[in-house]
This record gives sequence, C-alpha cells and structure tokens, in this order.
Amino acid sequence: MTSRINFAKAAPGVMEAMLVLEKYLAGCKLDESLLNLVKMRASQINGCAYCLDMHSKDARAAGESEQRLFLLNAWREAPCYSERERAALAWTEALTMVTEGHVPDEVYELASRYFNEKELGDLSLAVVAINGWNRLSIAFRPEVGGYQPRRKG
Repeated sequence: MTSRINFAKAAPGVMEAMLVLEKYLAGCKLDESLLNLVKMRASQINGCAYCLDMHSKDARAAGESEQRLFLLNAWREAPCYSERERAALAWTEALTMVTEGHVPDEVYELASRYFNEKELGDLSLAVVAINGWNRLSIAFRPEVGGYQPRRKG
C-alpha cells in the first residue's frame, strides 16, 4: 500500500495530543505486558498492520513470548493468559467493537473483578488510545515493517 500523508509532520498537534495519552499510560500502574496485549488485540480487530508490526516488536522486546502473541487472536481458547488478562482482553474487544452491542454488563462485571476503578479507567484509556492510533495509521498508511523497538536502558 502507498503511504498517504505523514500526519505527524502535516499536523504536529495530532501527534502531540496522542503522545500525551501515551505518556500518561506509561506512568500508570498497569503492567507493560498487559498493555502490549491490549494494543495487539485492538490492532488485530481493527486490521492495523502498522500497529501490529510495532506492538509485536515492542512486546517481544519486553520479553513477551511468541506463543502468546501467536495465540492472541484465539485468547478465549488458549490456556496461556491469566484471568486478569482475559478480563482486559474482553474489555478491549467490547470497547473496540462498541457499535456491536456497546459494553455488555457481563464484560463490565468481569473487568471490575480484576481491576479497581482507577485501573479500569487507565485500561479504558489504553483502549481508546490504541484505537485512535489504529485509525490514524489505517487512514494515512505509514510504511509497515521498519519500526524498531526502543532499547531499554
């Protein structure tokens, strides 16, 4: 696919606003592994190749196993996810596909068992943020494949 525009250069305020969300999320108390799974799952649902490339690389760099990434699309049947992760993935799917039945009470009740109110707010913001990134990337088609994860140091 051909790239359209570089929205970060064309409208730098868009990137700045999105990075404020990311800065907040980086400082929240949710586990990096959980956030990576949420980003991957929403990006799978939305079909965002750029974000899937980026977040799979970030997840691997942070120590996530290939097996858990490979099985993420079938997380309900895969035994390698914790109950907390399953609740987060159900929440992610409900928020990402909000037009298909809103957020069912059962999904909220499950998420509420594993996340306190602040954590649920933070998790929701993480889903909002990745859905925003997905939409920007899908709309403007940045080149896929060249992303390199940041080195921790």
